[in-house]
Amino acid sequence: MNAAGEMTYPILQVEHLSMKFGGLVAIGDLSFEARRGEITALIGPNGAGKTTVFNCITGFYKPTEGMITLTRQDGSAYLLERLPGHEIAARAKVARTFQNIRLFSGMTLLENLLVAQHNKLMKASGYTVMGLLGIGGYRQASAESIDLAKHWLEKADLVNRADDPAGDLPYGAQRRLEIARAMCTGPELLCLDEPAAGLNPRESQALNDLLNDIKQDTGTSILLIEHDMSVVMQISDHVVVLEYGRKISDGDPTFVKTDPRVIAAYLGVEDEEVTEVLAEVGDDHVIEQLDAEPDRAHGPGDSSSMMAGSISDTIAHSDEYGERITVSPGASRARQVEEREARAKARAAEMAAAPASVPVAETAPDKLTLIKGIGPVNARKLNEHGVYRFEQIASWKAADIRAAEAYLEFDGRIAREDWVGQAKRLVKAAAKPAKETAAEPARKRGSRK
Repeated sequence: MNAAGEMTYPILQVEHLSMKFGGLVAIGDLSFEARRGEITALIGPNGAGKTTVFNCITGFYKPTEGMITLTRQDGSAYLLERLPGHEIAARAKVARTFQNIRLFSGMTLLENLLVAQHNKLMKASGYTVMGLLGIGGYRQASAESIDLAKHWLEKADLVNRADDPAGDLPYGAQRRLEIARAMCTGPELLCLDEPAAGLNPRESQALNDLLNDIKQDTGTSILLIEHDMSVVMQISDHVVVLEYGRKISDGDPTFVKTDPRVIAAYLGVEDEEVTEVLAEVGDDHVIEQLDAEPDRAHGPGDSSSMMAGSISDTIAHSDEYGERITVSPGASRARQVEEREARAKARAAEMAAAPASVPVAETAPDKLTLIKGIGPVNARKLNEHGVYRFEQIASWKAADIRAAEAYLEFDGRIAREDWVGQAKRLVKAAAKPAKETAAEPARKRGSRK
């Protein structure tokens, strides 16, 4: 295969990957590819399951279902889910770093990079005292290992501190040293778990330069998890977005950052407001918000943040207005966007049968959110269908309620919460002060007599 062809086929194929911890589904039916010679970013809100995917790829977890295939440059393919962890590094040539720095802080920078080459050095020693005595091929292997370590220290801009303890380095330099150590293993796929976490802008730029050097000079494919969107959008060729363990978007950075499903998942806005958000705040502000956590008022909380679905059949939440939002197993805000598009045509017919309404006076509309169960979103929908007053809701008949529930996407809720009864009480309460105001002049005239 020619050089151009080698760059086209994927180095990593993840097919229908699922990872369950007892009754918790951390990853559900996930499929994506990482192409050879490219930087693929795996992003998503906190608890989306990104590190779990890494742990399955690198052998820390054995997936419940699915296949993970790595194809090396020589054409040999490995099913990573079937290999022991040490063989994934040695035979499949996969290296990784972790969210928390894991250097040997008491060793020098050079020694840290030599430790990464222990397999080659042990083989050169014949697994005997030849290494201690420096005989056989060990001396040459040792010199080659030192040269390789110095090469990557220079790439990481750390060669001047080669003899310093790793623990003395600033945080950003320790991150680069970890990546240099991983590269000393000669990987074809480098997995980086939040390499830019805690870095300042200057350190992030140094990291970007190092990763671009790795991609361009060695052809190593990079798969990274990252919350720093400035890093992701600058260096990534391909972005995969997860939400609650499921893929919601997959494409180049330009496509992903404008995908309504991604915006809904990160910003936690109502699905109907996604277009408005993009129009009002622009993409730059959206990117700044991509490091947010899932909207806790509309999705699983901390205790279930790693789940693809829910423990019970549904998880119901109510906001301060009493609006009930239900998360079904496997559902997500992103999927709701897709379902909304599919329902659009059917809803158009239902909207034609809007509730009967009474004439609206040319005064300010009533505050419909005073009715328990009507929040700002439902109030806006009612206004769009000509419902502004308590009197209108108080006059609803059975057919009107059915029509309202159709375009509000409810099922029996209006009757359960007695919107009509609440509206009648609010109308009566509003009329009482008006009668008292009208009677006040008469009482005053009587008192003067």
